[in-house]
Amino acid sequence: MNQSLNYRKQAGDLEWNGAVNARHVCGAFYRMGRHEWLTDQGWRQLQDDGIDRIIDLRNPSEIRRREHDPVVAEPSMRGIELINLPLESPGNERFEAVAVPYMNHTGMYRLVCEEFGDQLVAVFENLAATRSGAVIHCSAGRDRSGLVATLLLDLAGLRDEILAQDEAAVRGINEWHRVSPRKHPHESHQSASELEAIISSRAAELEKFLDWLGSAEDYLRGQGLSEDSLSAVQALARLNIP
Repeated sequence: MNQSLNYRKQAGDLEWNGAVNARHVCGAFYRMGRHEWLTDQGWRQLQDDGIDRIIDLRNPSEIRRREHDPVVAEPSMRGIELINLPLESPGNERFEAVAVPYMNHTGMYRLVCEEFGDQLVAVFENLAATRSGAVIHCSAGRDRSGLVATLLLDLAGLRDEILAQDEAAVRGINEWHRVSPRKHPHESHQSASELEAIISSRAAELEKFLDWLGSAEDYLRGQGLSEDSLSAVQALARLNIP
């Protein structure tokens, strides 16, 4: 049984079958939670929507099929390149001192940018190479995906949408915790009041991060993203924006 059938989608959530926390970011770019939640139909729907690559931001040790994940036939996945580009490196003492047990708050965005700029550049070099559409995902589709989505929205000139994107991702994965057949080892479904406090805290830290960042364009250029890739990803992020 596909347990995500009980998942109540929010306004703006995509109809990719099995997908959790899936939504459009901007232009040619999308985000979601684990790709292992997708069904055969979901993979075909991604292809129908022009997705040619999925960039998995998780560490290799996190990537595995779980008991309740749907079994997907290999032909359903053809035409979509699955690329693993971890956003952080194990063993970084500064990061691991606060990422307990993992990156789980917008208050860590600056630290990731400071410590793992080369890995962010690798993600954006790959995003720039998409032919028609790319999905970024981590485990929940919230934090690592959220950092990349934040930079993409800034590149697209849509900074005013960043807080709403983060709130949607927080609400989306909280809804998944309500229906998931697998108890999460570190998180659980939060009440409405608890969720509001989390969203408010994340928004305050996001504002601080954006003040520090200045602009995604300057940050990525400073980290070594090529001008060709920067121009390409900006153009892709701004597709269909008036």
